[in-house]
Amino acid sequence: MTTTVPPETIPPETTPADEINSVDADSLYVLGDDVADTKAPNVPIDRRWEERKFKAKLVNPANRRKLSIIIVGTGLAGGSAAATLGEAGYQVTSFCYQDSPRRAHSIAAQGGINAAKNYRNDGDSTYRLFYDTVKGGDFRARESNVYRLAEVSANIIDQCVAQGVPFAREYGGMLDNRSFGGVQVSRTFYARGQTGQQLLIGAYQALERQIAAGTVTMHTRHEMLELIIVDGKARGIVARDMKTGEIETQFADAVVLASGGYGNVFFLSTNAMGCNVTATWRAHRKGALFGNPCYTQIHPTCIPVSGDYQSKLTLMSESLRNDGRIWVPASGEDKRDPRQIPEEDRDYYLERIYPSFGNLVPRDIASRAAKNVCDEGRGVGPGGLGVYLDFADAIKRLGRKAVEAKYGNLFDMYAQITGENPYETPMRIYPAVHYTMGGLWVDYDLESTIPGLFVAGEANFSDHGANRLGASALMQGLADGYFVLPYTIANYLADGPFPKVDASHPAAVAAVDAVRDRIDTLLSINGSRTVDSFHKELGHIMWDYCGMERTEEGLRKAITRIRELRKEFWSDVRVLGTNEELNQALERAGRVADFLELGELMCIDALVRRESCGGHFRAESQTEDGEALRHDEEFAFVSAWEWGGDGGRPVLHKESLVYEYVEMKQRSYK
Repeated sequence: MTTTVPPETIPPETTPADEINSVDADSLYVLGDDVADTKAPNVPIDRRWEERKFKAKLVNPANRRKLSIIIVGTGLAGGSAAATLGEAGYQVTSFCYQDSPRRAHSIAAQGGINAAKNYRNDGDSTYRLFYDTVKGGDFRARESNVYRLAEVSANIIDQCVAQGVPFAREYGGMLDNRSFGGVQVSRTFYARGQTGQQLLIGAYQALERQIAAGTVTMHTRHEMLELIIVDGKARGIVARDMKTGEIETQFADAVVLASGGYGNVFFLSTNAMGCNVTATWRAHRKGALFGNPCYTQIHPTCIPVSGDYQSKLTLMSESLRNDGRIWVPASGEDKRDPRQIPEEDRDYYLERIYPSFGNLVPRDIASRAAKNVCDEGRGVGPGGLGVYLDFADAIKRLGRKAVEAKYGNLFDMYAQITGENPYETPMRIYPAVHYTMGGLWVDYDLESTIPGLFVAGEANFSDHGANRLGASALMQGLADGYFVLPYTIANYLADGPFPKVDASHPAAVAAVDAVRDRIDTLLSINGSRTVDSFHKELGHIMWDYCGMERTEEGLRKAITRIRELRKEFWSDVRVLGTNEELNQALERAGRVADFLELGELMCIDALVRRESCGGHFRAESQTEDGEALRHDEEFAFVSAWEWGGDGGRPVLHKESLVYEYVEMKQRSYK
């Protein structure tokens, strides 16, 4: 297995082989009752959302002022939800750990946002977007949620244009589109290579308007550390003021988690350094099921690792694959400057293997193909961990000015990071961890298995199956926040307001005590290893054994090593300082402790799923030509995991996936 993580000093592996081999999937978990989504109406799929909205209970404007909602996270899902619910009249309290909602990681999304508006008149439709998303997710997503996402996608564009989002336009003034991987139509709306930033500014200004109006109360530099459950319902959170260390409680009639994904479990990823799993993991430990944790997206278009000093990786937008061509030398012995390698000595391997889609195959396929040519010894750059992304043909065809207009800021970013001019020499790219399709399990209303706890955006599992198509993350975040939650959370809140809860309630006291005990323990261990050293070692384990390719033996080894590492963490981590101050080491320690638990569950989930699908590639399950091989008769289900308690075994609940509108078949992009 080739790794993109630079070698580091890691304690030698001392686990006996017989102990590793004794770890069997069936002994690691308990099989629980099946789960099902009971909220989607039993009507034709194109009528389900309208039917659900009509049948959902409403809250009149006067009563909304009596109801309160906590929203954790201010990215596209959390920011749009807070702005919309605040404008509707609810009392909204919003939390983020950044110093401004504008610093949410949604700002890093570059390439675009999908919508089925068929501006190019090339055969797009709501149904085709639905079909492409189900197929792109390798038939492991729920049909009803995906169709709704496709259905509301056009409304998102209209909403954002009205907010002033500066989408690119054609010469006639119409909004422009470009293509993304996994589809054969142009449905992606974009703002150069800054689409996430511009969309977030739109949501941010809507949020700030409600903050000024008094309907939303904003708490920046606060991190959620615990969920408060009263009488079986989510009623509040415990948060730490990251500036002062004060432990605070906040209560409401409902709680929304929009805290993003967990890609930083791998340490090196395209995620911002602060991205973490703590909000959703704390909810999971309180009873919220965790769906499909092993589904990790590897993005094919990232700047390769350049040294062991790196703490994160840099994404180059997938939109570059529209005009850039991906290739490697035909021979691994060819070390010439890429500009000196003639066409006959180049292998445009995606165009060769997948002629129907070429460079626009889905991310999982492009990533594995890059890994394969590098494993063959034909990779380029330091360590042979890179492939070329070449714009020479595009510049010749379109002209440099046209390429600059589309991708200029991305080219500038690449030049600043690598010191190379991508207008003159091909970019070097390599796959890296980017997005996570897994997350808390939710029903059609985006409600978790804890009543009153709703989950939006990347924090839930619901829309992307085993592999997210490019430009669909922004679509899901805004769909959830602007167009889904305002209806579904109202159905829940119509039974409120619920009995008042304050900090003296036993459930709140217990939650605060648990947070304080955890902090005190982390500060008192006073071991010899830094938090980052544990995080890096976990990242090595996860990438090597639960990354682009997984095997039975490797996953067993990973589970054993993670358990050893977690035991060592709680006996030998060193966290300096105190709680009553700005203490970033303490913040990271709590997050890494949760990553250690999540990492084990990811490996267990990957071990149980003995098939290849989307971003989950089991080496034992592949076709003769190396493509992913699903086993629908055994694994056409969502893995919904229940916390098994400290030291206990997680409980697997299965949600059967039934396809009425899309035929399940092995994916082919050839």
